[in-house]
Amino acid sequence: MTGSNDINWWCAMDLPTEFVTAPREFTGLPFWFWNDDLDADELRRQIADFDAHGVHGFIIHPRVGLPESLGWMSNALLDFYEVALKVAAERDMLVILYDEGMYPSGSSAGQVVERDASFATRCVHHIELDGDQAPGLPADQNLIAVVRRGNGQHVAVVDRPSGSHIRGLHYLDEHGAEFQPPSGDLLNPDAVATFIELVYDRFAERFGEYFGNTVMGIFTDEPSMLGRDPFDASVLPGTTGILEHVNAALGYDFTPHLPALWYDDEPNAARHRHDYKFGIQRRLEQTFFSQIRDWCAGHGVPVIGHPQQADDIAAQRFFDIPGQDIVWRWVALGPTATEGQESTQGKCSSSAMIHYGRRRNSNECCGAFGHEMTFDEMKWVADWCFVRGVNLLYPHAFYYSARGLRRDERPPAVGPNSPWWDRYKPFADYCRRICWLNTDATHACRIAILGDPDHLSWGAAKVLFEHQRDFNYVDVQHLGSEGHVDSTGVGLADMHYDVLIIDDLERPTPAVEKLLQPLAGTGRVIAWQESPQLAIAGMITAGTEAELVAAIDAHVEADLICTPRHPEVRYRHIIKDGAHYFLITNEGFDPVETTIETNVAGRRCWIDPYGTEVSEMSDDEVGVLPPYHLRLLQITG
Repeated sequence: MTGSNDINWWCAMDLPTEFVTAPREFTGLPFWFWNDDLDADELRRQIADFDAHGVHGFIIHPRVGLPESLGWMSNALLDFYEVALKVAAERDMLVILYDEGMYPSGSSAGQVVERDASFATRCVHHIELDGDQAPGLPADQNLIAVVRRGNGQHVAVVDRPSGSHIRGLHYLDEHGAEFQPPSGDLLNPDAVATFIELVYDRFAERFGEYFGNTVMGIFTDEPSMLGRDPFDASVLPGTTGILEHVNAALGYDFTPHLPALWYDDEPNAARHRHDYKFGIQRRLEQTFFSQIRDWCAGHGVPVIGHPQQADDIAAQRFFDIPGQDIVWRWVALGPTATEGQESTQGKCSSSAMIHYGRRRNSNECCGAFGHEMTFDEMKWVADWCFVRGVNLLYPHAFYYSARGLRRDERPPAVGPNSPWWDRYKPFADYCRRICWLNTDATHACRIAILGDPDHLSWGAAKVLFEHQRDFNYVDVQHLGSEGHVDSTGVGLADMHYDVLIIDDLERPTPAVEKLLQPLAGTGRVIAWQESPQLAIAGMITAGTEAELVAAIDAHVEADLICTPRHPEVRYRHIIKDGAHYFLITNEGFDPVETTIETNVAGRRCWIDPYGTEVSEMSDDEVGVLPPYHLRLLQITG
């Protein structure tokens, strides 16, 4: 047998140089809160400090705490942008421009509504009537329809201003009250065009020379059709003329079903609510996302950011770098790692990257986790993203200032004001290595879960995670338009899936049944716990975890097996430059001891991506996976 030193030598020879050096291109780009009176020399100092700690870029994020003299898109504020961009260019660093002051995107800190009051966010509201006569309405409200409910009562459905706002940039007093600018109507294409004129055109005018080099993109953040805090919690997204657009998206007249939006006892209420959501999301794509995408394409700068919902996969096609965000501990160590809507977001963005032919996908992570967040938790979140295929992180956030109230605004500060800044560089290097590895690689995956354009299930996904069966999400709308289904599987982009799992489809339709029928006849369409209301001959229903895994294994060989199996172990199998890599993590609280087998033959080495140490993996090795740890298995030759 070859001695261990020799084995370490040949494994090290197989370790790519780019992995060791961690190219600057793959740096994390933190949200940099500009949240106090700014000083050019201080900006230069902080940028140099970022660079020295392995952080080779940033997102300029004007934030609450700015003085009123530095108003949104003012010359005074943009002059500081110029300072930061110039320094970044000199240092070969990357910058992302954020398109709002503060969030959600689309209102230009109230300037859209200031330009035209009719551009304020609108909503759909219902009024219960004593008879069947339309009520008198104020001038700023419009009657959509008077509709008779199933119980005989009539309701008037109207569109009206929602009274919503966004978060603003300025404190109003020393107690933390904030200025709240009115939000814009993202379902009105003219309002969105005004937003683009006020922000994007101004960015191009001032900073166009940096587009495509120092400026790697413009970040649009969770655009919301309702803004924040509408006047009534029961209102729904909408605008003047919205019913016409919903009808066009659905292919039928939705008017008789309007009461189902508010009343559970209406026939098929859940289905009609899903249909309305589908219709308004398609309208948002037309009015907001399409305009932003077209402007950016015309100016040679990528669209970056994320939609409002964690499982909104269809909107990802408008992003050059699909993205999502882990905030408020909605994903954390424990059940939320695999349960709930937010648990789908890592696979949402990485699946979109693969199927829409993008090179990168991203996550805005750690926002509002609280001062109690630890360094280990920060790394756990990063690994949660990496093992799901994310290859660009936006840490949330580095604070320009932690003075007074600013320290407590959506903490933690994870950069220079954090207790771990002195050990940040090894973490930054580690993140760049994994992001490099996850980029320009082939995902070895043969299982897909079918999702709606605006909804991804997590039940079957949790079973697959816990049984070490990797998967991607496939959007049924995208599959129907650009994919291919036959008796051998599902083809989409460069991927081929041998098995398709159906779980909790919101809008099962005859078109979906027709699309999947060729595959279902071979036993390769598996319904998880009878969730879909589909009639497809040959479709298998799996009612238990064991049945689901067995149905998959009948067609797809497991490519990683843990003995004993541990539900906390996650993995991702990728192929890059001819080598196979398995990213393996323990997402649980306790260390895991297990042997690991793969279906890939060759020379096997463990790589510590934190320090790049390499060691042989023996055939019967019992590996230990500590919590908060990612191990990398390389198989070559």
